[in-house]
Amino acid sequence: MSPPCIDFEKVGETAFVRFNNPGAHNALTTEMWLGLRDAALAIAADPSIRVAVFRGVGGKAFVSGTDISGFTKFTSGADGIAYEHRIDECMAAVDAIPVTTVAVVDGWAVGGGLNIASACDFRLATPGARFGSPIGRTLGNCLSALSMARIGGAIGIPVAKRMVLLGEIVTAEEMRDSGFLLKIVEPEAMDAELDALCRRAAENAPLTTRASKATIRKLALENLPDIEDIVSEVYGSEDFRLGVETFLARTKALPKWQGK
Repeated sequence: MSPPCIDFEKVGETAFVRFNNPGAHNALTTEMWLGLRDAALAIAADPSIRVAVFRGVGGKAFVSGTDISGFTKFTSGADGIAYEHRIDECMAAVDAIPVTTVAVVDGWAVGGGLNIASACDFRLATPGARFGSPIGRTLGNCLSALSMARIGGAIGIPVAKRMVLLGEIVTAEEMRDSGFLLKIVEPEAMDAELDALCRRAAENAPLTTRASKATIRKLALENLPDIEDIVSEVYGSEDFRLGVETFLARTKALPKWQGK
């Protein structure tokens, strides 16, 4: 089995970014997060690219989150701030892609996967796709202001609250009905549906696409509050360490949160 990686391919006017860690449901390692950033920067620098597609490998997940084994090395809230800064850097590169972006979700899109899907302009999903960010039931960590603004803006604050405050996993049907998904497509029809969407997007005037995306990004994701004190408190907490230990132990029991 090949090591976890980001596969990048250009076919005509379309760039394909594939999350390749199927043995862990495409959980993103640190190297994969940086590979995502580098792929986004490469797309932005290539004027011949008109569309970018993001997709998971293996058919069971888009991205199931971050590989959290690295969290065991955290010793203070400062480590959490540094981690969120790194995620923000990588995700900001995706936000800044000046061409139309499409997420193809087959299976799980949770945690970081939900964040990446939210950064894309359009989302197609298979009927069995599932979406969520159950960090309050698993790890006991929190999101940066940029991640919260991105996810909340894409899926809506009421659904975001259900995911984060109740730990709900939401079906593809509900995400389509809320407008988050463009379409639900059967797996065998996905490639044709994706091809048609990419061809239509590529026909759009590139400067119009670039200007529209830049304007929407500025309206939605700029001038956000500084919440580093909140992030530091959560990542430096006993609850976070307990959440990581419990998650890695693969028990079905929820951590016994103490609020400290």
